[in-house]
Amino acid sequence: MKIVTSLSFQGQCREAFEFYANVLGGKITAAIPYSDAPPDMPITNEKYKTWLMHCWLDVGDQSLMGADMDVEWAPNVDKPKNGFDVTLHTDDIDQARRWFEQLSEGGRQVMPFAETFWSPGYGALVDRFGVPWMVNTVPSADWKPAQG
Repeated sequence: MKIVTSLSFQGQCREAFEFYANVLGGKITAAIPYSDAPPDMPITNEKYKTWLMHCWLDVGDQSLMGADMDVEWAPNVDKPKNGFDVTLHTDDIDQARRWFEQLSEGGRQVMPFAETFWSPGYGALVDRFGVPWMVNTVPSADWKPAQG
């Protein structure tokens, strides 16, 4: 089984997924605009032609899915995203820090990247597209937090 997070945007899906592919070293394997929808699909407004109805990003053996939605189709898509985070885990603290710094560009840091009692490096942020992220460094078996 594979669990995949699907993210909704309002016209920024392509830009967001290109950004995520660049930061995470992934590959977009599908980016289908509404202009390619079947003729009987009731989305006719010109502004939606370049919006993506489906986008898929592979990063290693993991994936993210996304789409552009408008408030008529997804009533809260224009509200801040909450109740979830896209979470990245790595045992490489330098990689974790790079992900955190790059994903933070143009967004806001919720918890700056730093050592915690469970991790040598952890941070939380909301990226410039409004997507919440947590970046966590998985500690080695012999890791101990620094003494206060």
